[in-house]
Amino acid sequence: MSSGLERFIDKDGKVSSWPKKHIDKDLVLAYLITKFDFNTTYNELQVNEIIKQWHTFSDWPLLRRELFERGYFDRNLDGTIYKRLK
Repeated sequence: MSSGLERFIDKDGKVSSWPKKHIDKDLVLAYLITKFDFNTTYNELQVNEIIKQWHTFSDWPLLRRELFERGYFDRNLDGTIYKRLK
């Protein structure tokens, strides 16, 4: 049985579109966060570069913000250091 994620991922494994439904957004974010390691800190540029590698619709700020706001990342107060939580 499929998870539904394949609707938003292209043949290269990159996120090709941003879903409208909340539940589908969580599917995409849960997939995208797997591209980051636990116990590693990332600066904003590193986060952006990884996200850019794994999506095709050129809105890495949206994806970075969603990863943080939905609790996949923690970051320090000035937003310069990110760490994977989920």
